[in-house]
Amino acid sequence: MTDSPMTDSPMTDSAMTDGPVTDVFAPLAKAFPEVEFEQVLESQQDVAHVPADRYVDFVAAARTAGFDVFVDLCGVDYLRSNPRYEVVTNLLSHEHVRRLRIRVGVSGTEPVLSSITSVFPGANFYEREVYDLFGIVFDGHPDLTRILMPDDWEGHPLRKNYSVGSVPVRFKESPKAQ
Repeated sequence: MTDSPMTDSPMTDSAMTDGPVTDVFAPLAKAFPEVEFEQVLESQQDVAHVPADRYVDFVAAARTAGFDVFVDLCGVDYLRSNPRYEVVTNLLSHEHVRRLRIRVGVSGTEPVLSSITSVFPGANFYEREVYDLFGIVFDGHPDLTRILMPDDWEGHPLRKNYSVGSVPVRFKESPKAQ
């Protein structure tokens, strides 16, 4: 791979590779041959497409490999794709000066994924948010309850098939519109 997007390389904005993008990923690629690695050239970020059943093991191995900072976790709803949902986890390695984005597909019929709170306790609130807004259940989570929506709220508002409705929203101490 080239270091600069300005060179005469046939690569586009992202390129799939047969193995790890750099030597940093050699141990991970060897331990997880089913994981596909990708490098997004414009952001110089490495991406790992991980099967759902290997998610926690891969995250733990990535932490051991030096990606010891949990940055964030979010959900995506592709509605008409299979798998419908995706959980995206971002890790950082100060040691290697690299970022790793982990993408995991989650079924739309039974949106369940194992929790990584045992590896990164800081993922707690992020997983609760994804559960609250997308309805993805994190198996093994210590307190999977709503975090943003009221406890009696029905549904998950960031699902693309969620009815918009017409409940007026008034923010605290906001002036009335004239």
